[in-house]
Amino acid sequence: MARYDFNAQRLFVEADLAANARAPLTREQSNYLVNVLRLRDGDALHAFNGRDGEWRVRLSMESRRDAVLVAEEMVRAQEPAGDLRYLFAPLKHARLDYMVQKAVEMGASRLAPVMTRRTQAQRVNLERMRANAVEAAEQCGVLSIPEVDETQKLEKALQDWDPARKLIFCDEDAPPGDPVARLREIAGAAAPPLAVLIGPEGGFDEGERRMLLACPFVVCISLGPRILRADTAAVAALAVVQSALGDWR
Repeated sequence: MARYDFNAQRLFVEADLAANARAPLTREQSNYLVNVLRLRDGDALHAFNGRDGEWRVRLSMESRRDAVLVAEEMVRAQEPAGDLRYLFAPLKHARLDYMVQKAVEMGASRLAPVMTRRTQAQRVNLERMRANAVEAAEQCGVLSIPEVDETQKLEKALQDWDPARKLIFCDEDAPPGDPVARLREIAGAAAPPLAVLIGPEGGFDEGERRMLLACPFVVCISLGPRILRADTAAVAALAVVQSALGDWR
């Protein structure tokens, strides 16, 4: 039997989910289900909240404009959330949307925008980031919505870092080598808590590189001989980490 029902419409809700529980919908969600998807009273879909697993629910029309979801049966138990943090220099607009969505698909459990000296986007819309994370989770069978951290400077993030968590620094100037083999060298008997850092379009400056390489918790890897755009590097780095030390093993 397939692990997911890929034909089921999935919706993230804030309310608790349990048998016969009623989950209110926002006006935007009601409009989407009724006017975009053309669902009708009594139609089935799936709902999740990041805490109570995934449930088969029925649409119940309260009025012409308002609707609720009535939970009927759990179809998938809540899985433990992963522990893979993703630090990145924010990009502009659509490319940031894409990067956030792909990071969620690849298993990032926390999204942490960090400002570097060459970061081009100086303002980050955290609510938009969270909306993109929710949309990616809805579309890809993800049960847990990643946390979205406040934006901070790279220097501050390193200053406050928990040294027990390895920070995978994807360095465009690192000598080419097998990144999977490099990561497996650090694993030992069990993989430590991990985070991945991707820099801005212009790369890290030399001062930032020296600062990162001086941190004992930083592990430097290469992503190959080609220069990757930041959003492409995000997918490549998370795939390497999941393959070497994460939940792809």
